Amino acid sequence: MSLIEIEGVSVIFPGVKALDNVGFTVDEGEVIALCGENGAGKSTVGKVLSGVISVSDYVGTVRMNGEVLRSTNTIDAAEQGIVIVHQELNLFPELSVGENIFIDQLPGRAGVIDAALLRKRSVEILDLLGVDIDPDEKVKNLAVSGQQLVEIAKALARDPKVIVFDEATSSLSKPEVAALFAIIRRLRARGIAILYVSHKLDEIFEICTRVIVLKDGQFVRSSPVGETNHDEVVSWMVGRAVSDLYPSRSSALALTDTPALEVRGWTVPNGVAGQRNLVDDVSFSLGRGEILGVYGLVGAGRTELLRSIFEGRASAVRGQLFLNGVETTLRDPRDAIQQGLALVTEDRKHDGLVFTMNVRENLTLAAHRLVSSRAGVIRRSDERTLAQDISDRLKVKVPGIQYGVKKLSGGNQQKVILGKWLLTRPQVLILDEPTRGIDIGAKSEIYRIMHELSAAGVSIIMISSELPEILGISDRILVLREGHLQGSIDRSEANEERLAHIAMTGATA
Repeated sequence: MSLIEIEGVSVIFPGVKALDNVGFTVDEGEVIALCGENGAGKSTVGKVLSGVISVSDYVGTVRMNGEVLRSTNTIDAAEQGIVIVHQELNLFPELSVGENIFIDQLPGRAGVIDAALLRKRSVEILDLLGVDIDPDEKVKNLAVSGQQLVEIAKALARDPKVIVFDEATSSLSKPEVAALFAIIRRLRARGIAILYVSHKLDEIFEICTRVIVLKDGQFVRSSPVGETNHDEVVSWMVGRAVSDLYPSRSSALALTDTPALEVRGWTVPNGVAGQRNLVDDVSFSLGRGEILGVYGLVGAGRTELLRSIFEGRASAVRGQLFLNGVETTLRDPRDAIQQGLALVTEDRKHDGLVFTMNVRENLTLAAHRLVSSRAGVIRRSDERTLAQDISDRLKVKVPGIQYGVKKLSGGNQQKVILGKWLLTRPQVLILDEPTRGIDIGAKSEIYRIMHELSAAGVSIIMISSELPEILGISDRILVLREGHLQGSIDRSEANEERLAHIAMTGATA
C-alpha cells in the first residue's frame, strides 16, 4: 500500500479548471518532482494535500495509509501528517525562531510560555535539520535563507509523513540550495515523503527520485528520474500544437531604424542584502508596431522588469531608457503615461480595477485629462461618450456603462482594463498575463485587439506563461531566467520545446 493515494481529484477556480481528474501515488521516502508549465496544476496538488484547499472545494479522493483524508484546513492536514513549505514565507518577523517553529503548539501553562522547554524543543528540531540557528534570535534578523530554514523547521515540528516544497529554492543561492538538498536527503532517510514543486530541471534531476508531469491540470506522465532526461521531460510538458486561436499576421513586420522603446543595462535590485538582483543587466529594444513576447518561469524577473520601466523607480533601478531614440528618465507612472506608456497589470482585482466603481468610471480613470475642465471638474457628458465609444470598440458585453464592473465576467473585466489604458493613447502598451483566468472566446478577442493596435503602430510587450500564446501572438520573444536575459528569438525560429529548454536550463538562444 502506498503512503498517499490520489484518485480522480479535480479543482475548479473561476474561469479555469486547475486540476482535472488527477491521480497518482506517493510512497514512503520518495522525493517526487511535480513538473509542468505555469498553470499546469503543480501547486494546486500541493494545496489539496496540505489542506490549503479544503476537502469541500475539490472532487475526488486523497488517502493516507488507506484512510480517506478530509482536511478542511492546514491544521487538519498537519495533524494527519502532511505539511507544506510555501514559496512565500509565512513567518512572524518580530517573534523568535523558536516561537515561529512552534507557533501553533507553544509549550506552557495558563497562557505562559515555558521558555526553557521551547528552546529545548527548538534545538532538537534544528539539530535534525543540521543547521546552527539560535532559537532565541528574532526571525527578522535572519537572512532569507535562514528564514526558509525556519519554515522547514516549523513543518518538521509537526512530525510529518509528507512535506510539500512549493518552489522552495526561488530565493536561495546555489550554496543555500545545496544545504536544502542535504536536509531533504536527511528527511528522506527518515522515511518522510517529499513532493518537490519546481520549474528547475537541474534541481529535479539532482534531488528527486521520480518525476510526475502535469499539463493543463491533467496528469501526463510519471517516470523514475533515472529513466528519463531533461529533453524528454520538456517534451512531456509542452507537447501541444499552437491552435487556430491566434490570428495570423497579414504581412511580415517592417521594423524602423529607431525603436519605440529601448533599455540598456537595466538592473532592478532585490532590496535584500546578499540576494541576487531581480533583474540583472538586461538590454532589449521594441520596434514600432511590434508585438514582443516575454517568457520565463517563476522568479525569472519578467514582471519586475516591465513594472520597473513603467513605475519609474529611478532611485532603485540602474540602466538607461530610450523612447523613440531619446534617453528618458521616468520618475513615476504619471511620467510614463505622459510619455506614451501604459501597463495592464497581472492582477486585475488588486491593481487593475476599482471594484466599487462602475464601468464608465473605470474606463476613464487614467484619462481624466480628456474629460475634465482646466479646473479639474469632470465633464460627465464627455466621460459618458468616451467610455461608450471604447466599450463599443472593444465589444465589452455589459448592460450599460453604469453597470458595476465587479459584476462582469473575467474576460469583460480584462477588456475594461485594456480600454482604460487605450484611452490614454499609448505608443507602448505593456501587457502582463493579459488572458489569465478568462475563457477562450475572450482570449480570442484580446488577441484581435492586440493585432489591430499593432497594425495601427502601437508597440506591445506581452508577458505570458502560456507557451502557445507566446508563440501564437508574438513577432519576437525574449526569454528570461533568474533575472537574466537568455536571448531574443524570432517567432519563425521558436517552438515550445526550445523556449522551455532555455527558460529551465539557462541555455542561450
